[in-house]
Amino acid sequence: MPTRRELANAVRALSMDAVQRAKSGHPGAPMGMADIAEVLWNDVLRHNPANPGWPDRDRFVLSNGHGSMLIYSLLHLSGYDLDIDDLKQFRQLHSRTPGHPEYGMTPGIETTTGPLGQGLTNAVGMAMAEKILAERFNRSGHSIVDHHTYAFLGDGCLMEGISHEACSLAGTLGLGKLICVYDDNGISIDGRVEGWFQDDTPARFAAYGWQVVPAVDGHDAEAVRRAFAEARSDPKRPSLICCQTTIGYGAPNLAGSHDCHGAPLGEDEVAATRDNLGWHHAPFHVPDDIRAAWDARDRGAGVEDEWRGRLSAYREAHPELAAEFERRMSGELPAGFSGHADDYIRAAQNKSATVATRKASQNALNAYGPILPELIGGSADLTGSNNTNWSGSKTWGSGAETNYIHFGVREFGMSAIANGIALHGGFIPYSGTFLVFSDYARNAVRMSALMGIRNIFVYSHDSVGLGEDGPTHQPVEHVSSLRLIPNLTIWRPCDDVETAAAWRAAIERRDGPTCLLLSRQGLPAQSRSADQLALIARGGYVLGDRAADPEAIVVATGSEVSLAVEAAARLEACGRRVRVVSMPSVEVFEAQDADYRNAVLPRDVTARVIVEAGVTPLWHRYAGPRGRILGIDRFGESAPGSAVMNAFGFTADGVEAAVREVLA
Repeated sequence: MPTRRELANAVRALSMDAVQRAKSGHPGAPMGMADIAEVLWNDVLRHNPANPGWPDRDRFVLSNGHGSMLIYSLLHLSGYDLDIDDLKQFRQLHSRTPGHPEYGMTPGIETTTGPLGQGLTNAVGMAMAEKILAERFNRSGHSIVDHHTYAFLGDGCLMEGISHEACSLAGTLGLGKLICVYDDNGISIDGRVEGWFQDDTPARFAAYGWQVVPAVDGHDAEAVRRAFAEARSDPKRPSLICCQTTIGYGAPNLAGSHDCHGAPLGEDEVAATRDNLGWHHAPFHVPDDIRAAWDARDRGAGVEDEWRGRLSAYREAHPELAAEFERRMSGELPAGFSGHADDYIRAAQNKSATVATRKASQNALNAYGPILPELIGGSADLTGSNNTNWSGSKTWGSGAETNYIHFGVREFGMSAIANGIALHGGFIPYSGTFLVFSDYARNAVRMSALMGIRNIFVYSHDSVGLGEDGPTHQPVEHVSSLRLIPNLTIWRPCDDVETAAAWRAAIERRDGPTCLLLSRQGLPAQSRSADQLALIARGGYVLGDRAADPEAIVVATGSEVSLAVEAAARLEACGRRVRVVSMPSVEVFEAQDADYRNAVLPRDVTARVIVEAGVTPLWHRYAGPRGRILGIDRFGESAPGSAVMNAFGFTADGVEAAVREVLA
């Protein structure tokens, strides 16, 4: 029977071999954390290699994702669908073992990690999701949601500010099933961290309200096992296990040095490490007895089968709850959602109310929330401004009814936590702040788009029209900046109806995140036919056009649409033929077929005016060489919103003048 150290050495060997073969990678962390990982994966973690996505599995997150060969080795050895050839293709084009773990690419990867601190924060979201689902669905004698979330992290994760945002909130919320392991090896890329990181990490986490298991020898398997047992014993506090390790453990000349952090050991050091560890096997070879000891397939199948037995008993005792649980974990919407949304959008059109789109967003939540129990939202201390709450909102601590979270002033943490909630399953998360503060959250938004997960970002106060708070709070470049992120859909609606349609699109989208950009100021309702109402879902559509052959086109978004409509009406009264196109979502419009796009924006109509209260560069493709863009390529001003809009020419007069100019 192999020893624990021999089992851990298999991880070390595979990690250093793969990095050496790729001539690129980070061998130090996998070699340093191998003993800890061996205990977790063989003694503690509830998982099934044959079915990586079963709902009540424990979640494992490698927040220090640069050490990706650690998790790839664990997945391979445990019996996941990741063979030795996959490990040999580490960091190669189109391989299933990319440089950092990527969600959806490799079986068993729960989240994309690499940007430090975000994996840890995703884990907080996963633990939150587990707790809320357990409160919602578990019944006396029937526990179908009962799992832990484990995260490995390093000094870099703790230096990133997002770790404070997430861990402070985790302690406040009492996430007792979140267990994090701190790889305290004292090394980062630049060398020993004493010169730039001297935090008393155990004291810091104790101050957050965490249980701390300090000074664990990360190379003593029995000490690690006891630490996990202690962490699991406290159901009311998240736990941090502080493991002291040696980076690159086993490498006789490089262990303990930053030289093995982010570079291959080198052929000579790999050979010397084999001798030092007593690992006398060829590269990528794992002896049969060690491979058999690692194989978790039978054990994993048993764990899942036991849970499915509990689920079957639960289904018999609580059939409606069981059906709802399975629907939510599958990500499917309630059967009646589409028809309900149609009815609400038609009702909003008939109402024709003048309303700020941030208020229209709240109206949509009030309409959709009651039939979407999976909807869970929150705000970064701006609930009353974002209007992210609704009549059915129940804040954290409401037990089975919890569906709203006060995140505090933690925009980045909030967004990455929402990613974790989405990844866990069973929820559609949304979160709110001012659009200008999307800068704080941007990398989490990018990660959401990269992973292709359903997450809704609600950004209010969407232009200089917010007014008196001035340039620090007035977004100028933010709309265009967000449009640059691949797979991110942006909606900037012009009234109550487009806002309702945008929310529907965001809820129904399953392959990526959506940003809703909402106004502070009231916006007039627009008239639409039934056909136009249906065309909102295509991202851009003809809103006003009484002429079959327009001589000019005005394209506008959000609060500027009403200015375009008014200007077009004036010009039509003077005999000019002007089409108004509302384009609430450029991304959705671009996804339409060429015939539709050309029908909305005929190529032969080159007299065009684009109107959006933001920077102009991305609009040139629509304006063309004859067109004009009415935008703002500088920072704003502090004054009442209407005064600021007037000062920058965002008026019906300004739009009319621009159209006359391109027609001249």
